[in-house]
Amino acid sequence: MLDPDRGLSLTIARVVQRLQGSSLHSQLERQARVSLHKPEIKLESLKEDIKDFLKTSGWEKKLQNAVYSELNMFPSPCHPAAPPEHIKEPLAYMRKAQGSWEKRILKSLNSMSTELNIPLAQKRPANEQKELLNKWNEMGTDEPDLSLFRPVYAPKDFLEVLMNLRNPNYENGEQPSFRNHLGLIQVPLKVKDIPELKEDFSELGLNIGQLGIDDSAQVPPEFFENEHVRVGQKVLAEQDSAAAQQYVRQGCPTALRADLWALILNISNQPEDILYYEQLKSNVIQHDLLVDSLIYKDVKLTASNDDYYFVFEDYLYQVLLCFSRDTSVLEHFTYSSATPPKSYIQGKLGMEEYAVFYPPNGVIPFHGFSMYVAPLCFLYHEPSKLYQIFREMYVRFFFRLHSISSHPSGIVSLCLLFETLLQTHLPQLFYHLREIGAQPLRISFKWMVRAFSGYLATDQLLLLWDRILGYNSLEILAVLAAAVFAFRAVNLMEVTSLAAAEAVLADLSTLKVMPLLQIFLFATVT
Repeated sequence: MLDPDRGLSLTIARVVQRLQGSSLHSQLERQARVSLHKPEIKLESLKEDIKDFLKTSGWEKKLQNAVYSELNMFPSPCHPAAPPEHIKEPLAYMRKAQGSWEKRILKSLNSMSTELNIPLAQKRPANEQKELLNKWNEMGTDEPDLSLFRPVYAPKDFLEVLMNLRNPNYENGEQPSFRNHLGLIQVPLKVKDIPELKEDFSELGLNIGQLGIDDSAQVPPEFFENEHVRVGQKVLAEQDSAAAQQYVRQGCPTALRADLWALILNISNQPEDILYYEQLKSNVIQHDLLVDSLIYKDVKLTASNDDYYFVFEDYLYQVLLCFSRDTSVLEHFTYSSATPPKSYIQGKLGMEEYAVFYPPNGVIPFHGFSMYVAPLCFLYHEPSKLYQIFREMYVRFFFRLHSISSHPSGIVSLCLLFETLLQTHLPQLFYHLREIGAQPLRISFKWMVRAFSGYLATDQLLLLWDRILGYNSLEILAVLAAAVFAFRAVNLMEVTSLAAAEAVLADLSTLKVMPLLQIFLFATVT
C-alpha cells in the first residue's frame, strides 16, 4: 500500500513534469520576465511580487485549471515498485483479454487491406490533394464507393468478448454457486450499490434543483433556472475549472454549456491550438489512410441517417480524419488498458526500428464511433475548437467504452453495475427477461458503448453528458440504462422474446433523463 504522503509527492512530481513540457509553462515564464519591467516589482521581494502579479493577471488561475485537469485525467500513482503495465491495468487477465481483442481487430483490418488490395497508408497524388482541399468544407457531398468496406467491429462483437471474460483464480464450475452472477458478465469486480450511488450523485437528489426537471415541489422551475444562469455566469467570469465541474452537476443552461464544458476540459483554443489543427488537416490532405474509408463508412451508416445529426456530416469528417492523424492522442495509452497497434514499413515486418503506430493516433474506429463527436457539433461551430473538445472528451472518457479494463468507468464495470442494479432492484423483471432469452445487457450494451448518443433526444443527451463531466465518471450511463428498464418494466414483463423486448425499448427519444435518474436513485426502496 502506498503511503499517503509518498503518494502526494509522486502526484506533485508527475504534474510538475507534465506541465514543464506544456505551452502554459513557457507562457508563465514569459509573463514572469515581462513583469520584471514593472515598477511594482521590487528586487527585495521579487518572488512574492511576481507571484502577486501572476495572481492578479489571471495566470495563477490558468495554472490551477491545468493542475486540476491533470488530476482529473491521470490515475492515482501506483507504488514505485509496481511494473508500468499496472498503471495501464492492474489485473493480468484483463490485460491478456485486451491484448487478444486488439490482435483480432488488427487481423480484421489487415485482412481488409489484403482483400481489397488497398495499402494501410499512401501519399495522395497532387491532383487528389488539391481536390480534397477544395472540397474540405463539403466532404458530405462526396459519394465514394464504400460497398466493399465493412466496420472492423460493432458493439455486439465486443459484447461477445466481454461475456467470455473470466477470472482464472475463480472456479469455473458448471453448477451455479453463490459466486454466480445471473447476468452475462461473469467477472468479480466491485461495483456500487444504490446507497453508494446516492451518496456519489447526491446533487441529483429530489430536493435539489435540476435543469431537465420540469416541475419541482421545492423551487419553481423558472426561479431556479434564473438563479442557476446567474451563478453560471459568475463561474465563467471566475474561470475556475473546479467550480465549473461542481456547477454542471445540476445541469448547464443551454447558452452557457459550450463555455462551461471548455472550462472544465481546460480548452481555450489558443493560436497555437488552431495552428496544430491546421497541421493535422495538412496531414489528411497529403496522405490517404485505409481508416479514412472506415470513418466515411461509419458516418454514412450512423450520423448521416440520424434526424438530429445528418446536417453535421462535414464537421464529422473533418474532426475524425484529423483525429486519426493526431499523435498527441497516443499519450492516453499510458493510463489506458489498450496498446496502440503497430504497422511496419513494407518488407521490414517485425523490425522494431521500422515500426510505426497505425493509425497515427493508435485508435481504430468501430461502428458508431462518429456518434461520440456528433452531439458536440450542436455546441461548437469552429472546427479547431470542436476538434479539441472532442479529443479531450475522448482521452478522458470515451476510450473507456471500447477497451477491456477493471476501471470503475470502464465498459466491463458499467455492464456489471447495470446488471447488478437490475438483478437487485428489479429481480422479477431481470429473471423474466433472462428466461425468455432476452438478457437485458444485450439490449442496453449499445446505449452505453455510445454514451447514449443517437438514442436520446439531443437536449436530453447533453443534460446526461453534463453529469458525466460534472462527476468525472461514466457510471451514470449504467444507472440510466437500468432506469430505462425500470421505467418500461410493466411492458417488458409482458414480452415473450428478445425481439419483442427490443421493440419496447427501440425508441428512447421521448425519455426525460433527469426524472428517470432521480426516481431510480432516490425513489427506489433499498
